[in-house]
Amino acid sequence: MELQQLVAILNQKLEPWRFKDYAPNGLQVEGRSQVRHVVAGVTASQALLDEAVRLKADAILVHHGYFWKSESAAITGIKRQRIATLLQSDISLLAYHLPLDAHPELGNNAQLGRLLGIVDAAPSADEPLLWQGQLSQEMEVAAFATQLSMRLEREPLVLGPADRKLRRLAWCTGGAQGYFEQAIAMGGDAFLTGEVSEQNHHLAQEYGVTFIAAGHHATERYGVKALGEWLAAEHALQVSFVDLFNPV
Repeated sequence: MELQQLVAILNQKLEPWRFKDYAPNGLQVEGRSQVRHVVAGVTASQALLDEAVRLKADAILVHHGYFWKSESAAITGIKRQRIATLLQSDISLLAYHLPLDAHPELGNNAQLGRLLGIVDAAPSADEPLLWQGQLSQEMEVAAFATQLSMRLEREPLVLGPADRKLRRLAWCTGGAQGYFEQAIAMGGDAFLTGEVSEQNHHLAQEYGVTFIAAGHHATERYGVKALGEWLAAEHALQVSFVDLFNPV
């Protein structure tokens, strides 16, 4: 497949123009014109790049790419090494951030809801990145935390009252701890995200709503994996999902 055809296919599927994002979505670093083998992963770290070189990939597809608005524009140090690896190996880098969080089928939120067996999972009408739904059955907080630990292979941090039952869940993968009060306003028994901030402890205690931080990486593995599987099934590309350990 031509590289530009791959970009067009992904853009059509994820519609990045709908989002005001923190980094460019789509093709970030251009490599060879023909793509046969794609390596998919969460973050374009040096370790992922090295694995893509080892696997002789033509392109890398990630959720967390480069050129974030908050970072320096200078291509030095780690950034220089990463980009040098791509250019020397003629490997393209494609990244989709918020479009991959929000996609109704392949997105991080949709895939996490599917993994946890959430019933009637859907985004909020006011905030497309904040999802809501119901657990398949009412659960004690401890039992749900145990299920999360098993499914995500990571021990979650649970804040707020522990002696209650959960049924209605709100969630947003990654670093979405700032959505906690919006989730509370939606009437959820618990809010699930990847990361936590100091104030979340106090809000959980005072509102009496459970806050669960299950890991940024752990909650965002499934969107890019699903996107890669879709590419392989629908467009006959070889796609290798590489899940590198990250405890955060």
